Amino acid sequence: MARLQLSKSALSREQRNLKTYQRFLPSLDLKRQQVMAERNKAARKLAQTRRDIDALRLAAGERNPMLANREVDLAGLARIADVSLDHENIVGTRLPTLKTVKIEIRDYPLMGKPFWVDSAAQLLRQMLELQVQAQVAERRLDLLEQAVKTITQRVNLFDKVLIPQAQRNIKRIRIYLSDLETAAVVRSKIAKRKRSQQEAI
Repeated sequence: MARLQLSKSALSREQRNLKTYQRFLPSLDLKRQQVMAERNKAARKLAQTRRDIDALRLAAGERNPMLANREVDLAGLARIADVSLDHENIVGTRLPTLKTVKIEIRDYPLMGKPFWVDSAAQLLRQMLELQVQAQVAERRLDLLEQAVKTITQRVNLFDKVLIPQAQRNIKRIRIYLSDLETAAVVRSKIAKRKRSQQEAI
């Protein structure tokens, strides 16, 4: 770190820096609060999506107990064909949003499979859509967590490092300049006294 200059120009520079830090700190703190609110919203949405997945899993077992039948092969019955994402900017953080999910149901012989395979295919479609939503929600939450961490570090930098350092520097420079002024006055008085003593002689 550069050595602090003890001069009037350094004092005015430190005062300008302090004003700048104090002006930006509230906006940074507001940004942190907004990102934290968005993070909490994303966490609630993710929790809701996970509850929906669990509820669908339970409902699938209750509505179609035949899914436990291992003789009917359902592997590959439904698959994700395409996922379309978009992005939105929330308080300076780019977050993914889910536009569309395309799920393909594999063709199967209607006479070669039991009647309940149709409803199983629809359940699989819903489950895959929910899982994609959960993945996007997890990614959003991760990005918001990182944003909160970064902004909190910046707020702490301003609040706990830069502002106190500028205040200490200002105090130190003022004390130094005050001491110089006092010393100058003392020197002036001593010089005046010496002059008057010499004139008296």
